[in-house]
Amino acid sequence: MQDNPFFVVVGAVKAGTTSVYNYLDKHSSIYMSPIKEPHYFCKDIRCDDFNDDYKKENCLNVEKYLKTKKLSKRHIAFVERKEEYMALYRDFKNEKICGEVSNGYLYSDVAAKEIYKYNPSAKIIVILRDPVERAFSHWLMDLKSKNVCRRSFVEAVEEDYCDKNKGWGKSHLYVELGLYCKQVKRYLDVFSQDQILILDYYNLKENPKRFMEEIYSFLNVEPISIDFYQRYNSASMIKYPMLNSMICMLKYNLLINYIPDKVKYYIKSAVSTKEGIPVLTYDDRVALNKYFIEDVEELKKIVGCDLSKWRI
Repeated sequence: MQDNPFFVVVGAVKAGTTSVYNYLDKHSSIYMSPIKEPHYFCKDIRCDDFNDDYKKENCLNVEKYLKTKKLSKRHIAFVERKEEYMALYRDFKNEKICGEVSNGYLYSDVAAKEIYKYNPSAKIIVILRDPVERAFSHWLMDLKSKNVCRRSFVEAVEEDYCDKNKGWGKSHLYVELGLYCKQVKRYLDVFSQDQILILDYYNLKENPKRFMEEIYSFLNVEPISIDFYQRYNSASMIKYPMLNSMICMLKYNLLINYIPDKVKYYIKSAVSTKEGIPVLTYDDRVALNKYFIEDVEELKKIVGCDLSKWRI
């Protein structure tokens, strides 16, 4: 598998990567890792460093998971052993290319070099999002999952920014995950430009079909016709907290392997609602722009995509 055509979507967090993963997974010429985010290449982001809540929610028992006959779809894990990572592709057969999507790779200091070490010919896809909107979407996700107290968005960002115990799985990193310049540069320093595709999330939102056609072309596969307007992991609020908690507990039970993906989708839809979702205000944007202005100006100098839609 290591010598086969290979690609990685490296992030960013809350930039449509779950939708992109699902669109790619529907393509007959593309084999996707059954774990959307295996995080194998970010050796500097490991479960031992996480707080207890994040560890319980996200650190899958990979060894136990791989013993199942059919590998069910999982959202996230932190795979540490090479043989376990390779096993994720054990069903890769006649597809033209294989790949995965791990948002931690963009933030990681070492992932770019580790991916190159694994496969120097790998193709890298980076999806960036207006950093203020990214942070707001991240906060909404945390609000939904009760990973943050129900204070204002700006207060949550400022408190997190001042947190002395920062890190993936320890703090929210609302600002840090949107400081893209150094993150993107790590990939540009390692891979040739023709191996890297940098895209703006805005275009995924406005025209998902055209956005995906650009990715298909980059991966040298034919475009396909599917419902590109079905969104995955979009912002919502929980209607029935107790029922949602019971459903979440299924993630730690192997019985989830036998529940069809379509059924999981409808269950998730039933316990969530679009009503009551907070909105990003003008004052919120003004308060947060100060964190990102300089970084965005430097980013514009090194990326080839149009970032004019960002209101920074």
